[in-house]
Amino acid sequence: MRLDKFLKVSRLIKRRTVANEACDGGRIAVNGKVAKASLAVKQGDIIELRFGERVLKVEVQSINEHATKVDAPGMYREL
Repeated sequence: MRLDKFLKVSRLIKRRTVANEACDGGRIAVNGKVAKASLAVKQGDIIELRFGERVLKVEVQSINEHATKVDAPGMYREL
């Protein structure tokens, strides 16, 4: 699954276009490297999101094409 789509489906970022802009701005890193929106995310990857001063680090637990509001937090684990 593409990184921008994963961020949207898992509800880490509200909209896919916002996720795309965050990737283009260099605010998203996967496994320690700045990532493009088209990067294929796999189970076990570590995603680091920078929102101003705040840094959120999560590990990908599962990849689902669609997730309800209740299921979305199960797609990742905060580190």
